[in-house]
Amino acid sequence: MSKKDFMSLTIKDSFMFYAVMSDPEQCRRLLTLVLDMEIETVTVQREETIIYHPDYRGIRLDVTAIEHGTRRRFNVEMQAQTEKEIARRSRYYHSQLDSDALLAGHGYGELPDTYVIFFDPVGAGLYRYCYEMTCHETGTVLDDGTQTIFLSTKGKNKDAVPPELVSFLKYVGDPATRQQTEDAFVRSLDTQISTIKRDREWRSRYMLFEIMMAEERKAGREEGRLRNLIDQCCRKLVKGRSNEEIADALECDISEINAIVEAAQKYASDYDVDRILEELCGETQQ
Repeated sequence: MSKKDFMSLTIKDSFMFYAVMSDPEQCRRLLTLVLDMEIETVTVQREETIIYHPDYRGIRLDVTAIEHGTRRRFNVEMQAQTEKEIARRSRYYHSQLDSDALLAGHGYGELPDTYVIFFDPVGAGLYRYCYEMTCHETGTVLDDGTQTIFLSTKGKNKDAVPPELVSFLKYVGDPATRQQTEDAFVRSLDTQISTIKRDREWRSRYMLFEIMMAEERKAGREEGRLRNLIDQCCRKLVKGRSNEEIADALECDISEINAIVEAAQKYASDYDVDRILEELCGETQQ
């Protein structure tokens, strides 16, 4: 069932990263290192170990923390691979951090600063990339209190960032480097990982995570099959084929074709495949 054995997980696996950073002090130390600023005590929000977000359309396994006193908010996620939509994904994460940050009757000026941090496995030669909104004409920064940071394990500018950050990112890129480093933070992370691997509760949570991931992959394959079927069905509707003819040609159950055609009629004659798929998936979930 599991694609990777629990005992073989490292800091660069999203589940293990979440498990380690669920510790408020480890999370605080990481934020201090990455943001190069003093971070007070933080509370790590742990609604559940694994959460399915319908709006996000997938399983999110990230770390959300709130700093005591300042109420600054942080979201950190370990990326296993480069994602084309990561920039817009960071925008979504910022909005989530803001969603319940402003109490009724309070002004916008009381919104806390938010920081979204991603680990980008590729990068372009730097260990750290910090983004803020700027004016095209003047180059001035819009003081909206948001910052997005991308970290890369492939950096080459070690003289431009703290050596502790370089040690940490090398450890993320290759956990075996723990054997050659004297960095206290890296060693504490490695010790904690060993402790987590002996914890039955974390092992059980990983099993649940893998079950949910398997179900999500299965749902993704089914959605892909259905989208392809809708596309073929619509092409034949344009040619005036009947439901029975379509079912016979596509070797599908007539009830499934009937459902697709019923949904498709609402979007005739251009037959928007994505909207038809969304409607069918919505009906399935009800």
